[in-house]
Amino acid sequence: MFIITAVVSGLLLLWPLVSQRGIKEIDTRVAVQLINYQDALVLDVRDDSEYAAGHLPNSKHVPSEKIEERWVELQKFKEKPIVVIYRSGIRSNHPSLILKKNGFTQVFNLMGGIDTWKRANLPIVKR
Repeated sequence: MFIITAVVSGLLLLWPLVSQRGIKEIDTRVAVQLINYQDALVLDVRDDSEYAAGHLPNSKHVPSEKIEERWVELQKFKEKPIVVIYRSGIRSNHPSLILKKNGFTQVFNLMGGIDTWKRANLPIVKR
């Protein structure tokens, strides 16, 4: 019983690494560096109302449920870093995987999403 519990616990700990399929999560410090020094695209995949309530300056808004039909709009950013912004983490993985599948080489999820960005007192705009 102890061995089974240990194996199951180990698998549960490894699941987030396996489920991300190569999508790296970054913190706000790394995101700011990518934005400021590597001209990263900030891709906000939240709903329209969430985006309107406040988003990162110069971010591109493509709701998660529309990424499969609209990823071609991002073609010119294929070789640049893309920082995917979400609210709670669940929605960012799908858009990130779609981008990776279509040849985007540098896709990063902001760990903790927009909430982490706000807690760090980083800039938010409403327009």
